[in-house]
Amino acid sequence: MAFTSAPMTNASPSAGRNGSSVVKAAIFVIVTCALLYYVKWNPYYHKAWTALLKHTLGASIVTGAAATAPEPSWHTALSYAITYFKAVWQALVAGIVIGAMVQTLIPQDWLIRHLGTRGYRSVVLAGLCSLPTMMCTCCAAPIVVSLRRQRASVAAAAAFWIGNTVLNPAVLVFMTFVLSWKYTVLRAAFGLLLVFVVTPLVARWAMRGAPTAQEAPIGDHVAAASPMRPSRFLRNWLLQALRLAITLIPVYVVTVLVLGAVRAWLFPVLPAGLANSLWAVILFAIAGTVFVIPTAAEIPVIQTLTAFGLGAGPAAALLLTLPSLSLPSALMVGRSLGWRMVAGLLGAVAVLGVMAGCVGWAWLG
Repeated sequence: MAFTSAPMTNASPSAGRNGSSVVKAAIFVIVTCALLYYVKWNPYYHKAWTALLKHTLGASIVTGAAATAPEPSWHTALSYAITYFKAVWQALVAGIVIGAMVQTLIPQDWLIRHLGTRGYRSVVLAGLCSLPTMMCTCCAAPIVVSLRRQRASVAAAAAFWIGNTVLNPAVLVFMTFVLSWKYTVLRAAFGLLLVFVVTPLVARWAMRGAPTAQEAPIGDHVAAASPMRPSRFLRNWLLQALRLAITLIPVYVVTVLVLGAVRAWLFPVLPAGLANSLWAVILFAIAGTVFVIPTAAEIPVIQTLTAFGLGAGPAAALLLTLPSLSLPSALMVGRSLGWRMVAGLLGAVAVLGVMAGCVGWAWLG
């Protein structure tokens, strides 16, 4: 009697899931790299040459070529918002697209395993992942929200959020060419301290007493990876992108308008005796923490204000605080990171800004 084995006609479910995850990961990497090349890498390459040859990145978005911004008005608010959104809209769209892909293409179990623990490894990995994206905090906010919906830890998501700005390698290059290497060293040192030391400490304080395994906001659960179906993927991706846009953009626009209107109050012209004082350092550290700017805009802001007499101390405070956080980005990620965490980060950035200002006062002045 002969025995024959039945033919294997179907692959195992686990093999199908693994294959689907590989395809999804490949799509994520390809689309993300293409977006970043178009929005960030290629433009920044050309901007680096401009900074090297001309030693400027253009006019200050806060004051233009003047010493101070125009007085608060509806026109002031609208003009700033138009200028600002012209500079960031492509990066904002890229952030929404990438954020939606985080929720639809990256397997949740993989993200939890690498970015979802409270260990320091997740913070380091998230901080390193922020280096190639190089977005401002508002444009990175959709990705941060998506990371939290996929159960990334608070500390890891915050490290990615802030690392985008303070560790931006292109901005460090621009800074060296336009300001000086001392500004670059100061920014890099305080940026590393903020992302890899202060942020996880604030997260530990903010999450004290919270469950270890589940830090994600209630109702933001996303199902684990499923077999690849193009129509289903596109539908899910569009829904997530629309959800991000609807929930984040309105508060973003409103707060940009408000801050644009009152920027003359946040960045006043100081008398000569106060232009490099401790009071000026504190004032500009707070103003820089709440104000919103596009990526690398802190460089022409500092270049313009120092040309009109602002001291090295307040300039160093702005060097750290202007890009790190902003009121709009804090409101955008507040529910996802937790308001206690966001408040702690705002306070920590302001304090570090004062510290950076004191160091700059002594070293750059």
